[in-house]
Amino acid sequence: MDTQIDLFVASLHTFWGQIALFLPKLLAALLLLLAGWLLARLLRSGVKRGLDALGFGRMAEKSGLEALVRQGGMDLSLAGVIAGTVYWLVLLVVALSAANSLGLDSVAGLANKVILYLPKVVVAVLILVFGTLLARVVNRLVFAWLNGARFGGALGISTGSEYAVQIFALFLALEQLGIGSTLLTVAFSIVFGGLVLAMALAFGLGGRDWAADRIRDWSRKA
Repeated sequence: MDTQIDLFVASLHTFWGQIALFLPKLLAALLLLLAGWLLARLLRSGVKRGLDALGFGRMAEKSGLEALVRQGGMDLSLAGVIAGTVYWLVLLVVALSAANSLGLDSVAGLANKVILYLPKVVVAVLILVFGTLLARVVNRLVFAWLNGARFGGALGISTGSEYAVQIFALFLALEQLGIGSTLLTVAFSIVFGGLVLAMALAFGLGGRDWAADRIRDWSRKA
């Protein structure tokens, strides 16, 4: 009986000893999370104000990215999305540090994999953003050039050019994320080839009228 009591008391001492060792780590992790949360809020506010001060919202509005972000009826802005991304990135890094301090290796390992994957996500998002900007610029340049030359299919060709650039950017972003590289290559070849064929047909149909107009102009001058 005394042996059982001694074992129980020893187990109880071990348990409370482990609790006493764990509590400071838990307190430190909670303080770290609190400090990280405050830092994340501060950075989110700073990034949002900095982007607004640089006129990022106006540039995004002109490029059409702002309208793209607001699709689906959500009251969002591109600057707000970027600031929110910074907020969650900081929280994730802080949570990883807190998990490491508590010795939660499995959680820390999972969070570490997520953090290592995040740069690919950031690069993919940047590819989509700049791809959309480039697509809008290409659309306007192609339309201005063809319309200035009084080309009949200017609108169709410029729109097709924009879609081609956007699709190319989308496939680049998906490849950056490592999503089905082989399948993406085949799909991209099919879609991009179809777009090029459609643009060639539009160019040919519009070019017929354009060539006829040019011939009439030359005939009048002659």
